[in-house]
Amino acid sequence: MNTHVLIIGAGTTGTGIARDLSLRGIQCVLVDKGDINAGASGANHGLLHSGARYVFKDGEAAVECRDESRLLKHLAPQCIEDTGGLFVAVEMDDDNYIADFPGMCDKYHIPCKMISTREARELEPCLAPDLKAAFAVEDAVVDPFMLSLDNAADAQLHGTTIMRNTAVTGFRKENGQITSATVLNTRTGETQEIEALQYVNATGAWADTVSAMAGVNIPMIYSKGSLLVTQDRINQQVINRLRRASDADILVPGGTVSIIGTTSVEIDSLDEIRPTPEEVDSIIKEGAVMVPELEKTRYIRAYAGVRPLVSTQNGQGRSITRNYTLKDHLKDGLENFISITGGKLTTYRLMAEKASDIIARRLKNYEPCLTAERELPASKKGEWTEPAKSARLWMNKKDPKGTLICECEMVSEQMVNHIVDSLKSEGARPTLREVGNRSRIGKGPCQGTFCSFRLASYLYGTEELVDTEGLEQVREFVNERWKGFMPLVRDKELMRVELQESFLCGLFGLEKEIHDT
Repeated sequence: MNTHVLIIGAGTTGTGIARDLSLRGIQCVLVDKGDINAGASGANHGLLHSGARYVFKDGEAAVECRDESRLLKHLAPQCIEDTGGLFVAVEMDDDNYIADFPGMCDKYHIPCKMISTREARELEPCLAPDLKAAFAVEDAVVDPFMLSLDNAADAQLHGTTIMRNTAVTGFRKENGQITSATVLNTRTGETQEIEALQYVNATGAWADTVSAMAGVNIPMIYSKGSLLVTQDRINQQVINRLRRASDADILVPGGTVSIIGTTSVEIDSLDEIRPTPEEVDSIIKEGAVMVPELEKTRYIRAYAGVRPLVSTQNGQGRSITRNYTLKDHLKDGLENFISITGGKLTTYRLMAEKASDIIARRLKNYEPCLTAERELPASKKGEWTEPAKSARLWMNKKDPKGTLICECEMVSEQMVNHIVDSLKSEGARPTLREVGNRSRIGKGPCQGTFCSFRLASYLYGTEELVDTEGLEQVREFVNERWKGFMPLVRDKELMRVELQESFLCGLFGLEKEIHDT
């Protein structure tokens, strides 16, 4: 296979680069060893930062968030819930930090309005009664899956080839240039060579692994962040704790749920990215200081992602800048390889633009970047990731008749058909996991206990699954949901676990796979 640019990593940055370059008329191949948003882009809380969180620590990041969040609200409204946000302080919080906050926001021209604690509690009744300060900011919520899927769809429309389940296993080099990349189809075991003029490493926390194949070093620190998902939506606006960045100081509403997080735990390996019971307890305890309801609410899932932080000599964990790192690797002796990592979901478009500018110049393409002025089209690929959309369509009877496959999230057969067609347009055979990534299936209170079997049965009926594929995919699907549920099991949840275990193990014999995982 031959192309102008091979982009490795299909998160928000990778799909953003693919769209940016394709709009300039540059041919791209986008590969990922898993699926779209399989890494940190699919394991965050979906906060679209106003910039206020970074005014004390990183003014440059604050300004970038301010500008990029405004752009996204205008250019990708289908991906945004413009909730607004609050920064609130409780009695134990630092008075000096609180007093300096509005001035620091003014310094970087970030809108910040002081409101009374009474008004804050009227807006968000879930807030603690001992508030002593509150400020309104322009935070919002973004659907990261819809964002990446819409970017991928527009890139594909403009000529990009997308290859999922395709891992780069090595590079061939000659005279300071990479001549080809060897890729492995993780489903079929087949390998092939992709020859490109330029290569982009946009793999997030895996940036050092990929760069090492090219003979260059990117020193990374892996900072794991764990989050919890509530069964119900507790808050209507984003709620931030007004203190120096710490654990469990952001509560983000997302459709029908709320997400509380996050932690910052340095880990040595990317093999075990999952939350622990100790983190769960800590998040609930800390979060409840700001929102007492978090102490008694039901949680349906815990999950974790890894912040791709580039190591510095004078920083660790939360002290490392959240700005992005862009390396052209000329000093490393490579003329056609770049790496981009770090940053935030909010600034993905800017990161993609800066990386694309380097690539375009190297290819002697002087077309301007269009992503700062052209709307991101809503696509069929991303429409079913939106929380509560399927429920609204079902209740309003606008959705064609079809049996519900997922009753928790009201996902119908017709919706699954749309997703299957979308996957086939990428040359892929649909699996339960891939359908789940592009919809709300398995994300409700039962966490896939029932809908996984219904989905497998339906895909057998449409001849998308054959032989024993269904049970194998159910095992994989349920195990992924189970990993996010296990750290939460305590008290009343034990009864629900007994029901799940009876169904999954007693009826379908999945106990070995579940417990071994």
